Amino acid sequence: MKFLQYKNIISIICLILIASFTSCDETADELKVSDSEPVTLSELEITEIELDQSNPNNPAATFTWTKADYGQPTVENYALEFSSDENFENFVVASVQTRETNVSLNMSEINSASADLGLPPSEWNTMYARITSSLGSESDLKVSSNAISFEVYPYFNYPYTDYFLVGNATAAGWNNSNNNPALFRDASNSDIYRYTGFFQKNGGINEGRFKVIETKGFWQPQWGTTYNEPNDPIETSGGIAGNPITQDSDPGRFGVESEGYYTFTIDFGDGSYSMEPYDASNATEYTSITLQGSGISTDTQMNQLSLDPHIWFLNNVSLMTGGVQFETNTGATWGGDTAFSGMASENGPAIDIVVADDYNVWFNDLTGEYIFIPQNF
Repeated sequence: MKFLQYKNIISIICLILIASFTSCDETADELKVSDSEPVTLSELEITEIELDQSNPNNPAATFTWTKADYGQPTVENYALEFSSDENFENFVVASVQTRETNVSLNMSEINSASADLGLPPSEWNTMYARITSSLGSESDLKVSSNAISFEVYPYFNYPYTDYFLVGNATAAGWNNSNNNPALFRDASNSDIYRYTGFFQKNGGINEGRFKVIETKGFWQPQWGTTYNEPNDPIETSGGIAGNPITQDSDPGRFGVESEGYYTFTIDFGDGSYSMEPYDASNATEYTSITLQGSGISTDTQMNQLSLDPHIWFLNNVSLMTGGVQFETNTGATWGGDTAFSGMASENGPAIDIVVADDYNVWFNDLTGEYIFIPQNF
């Protein structure tokens, strides 16, 4: 009898396990999802969007689409993608929504997408949009919708901050609006700025001093050392401080112990600076440098900084989209492959002018560094 009882018990357990496995199989069948049919992205109510730089947070367009159907209750992702071509060989993701079937973008968001696509500012461009639906954090079972097109007129958004020298070590003196020499921005790291040139020193501890300002004609924001005036020793490296960025009071002054050529480097990323001697004794002194190329209507001779024969500048020169190079009196041409700032080399490519505007242009023939600062953006 005991054997039969045990046998019955074992049989019951087996039946339970079989039923359990069958139930799991049925549940698995119920949870299977299938590819969704492509969602439908509706045409926009307006077909031309002129982006307004003065109101970047204003709504520009609302995109609406149908719901994806994966055969089971799911949490769907929807990526709004923009492209410069209808085949979406070059596209950016402008927004990602979960379960929502519409999204509104403001002026700035569409303008940023157009810039990422490389669409030229201040002219009409065709932009394409589509919705790609997917499931889960891995974006599985992607399906793309129909594409719609619209015209967009982007504005140019200058992405950089520019910095200028002020102080009795420089050509500008302690005048914050005196054609203050621009620092040269590193083309690969926009936190790093340099200036290689002549720094003068006409006397004691308070001479040979300078600071960095961001806007000519204004004392704030200004950058200097972490010391307070007048207890700010002259050092070759250290930390930087800024009013009003890091403190309410004005920072200390950078400086040189003796006049001569130096490379001043300031890194706003790690908050440091350095001042290193530069040997310019064998450098060629050009008698003229001309800005020329398809980006300027007339070849224009640059001005030489009075304090330093190796620093050249042009103020408010009108440039158009195209390319420009620096040509020396020896006939050599210098160019670079990065817009707005970079390092030119002899026989280098024309520097790309990506947007027409009036520019302040600075060129350093010691290092080949250049910077183009637009005046109306």
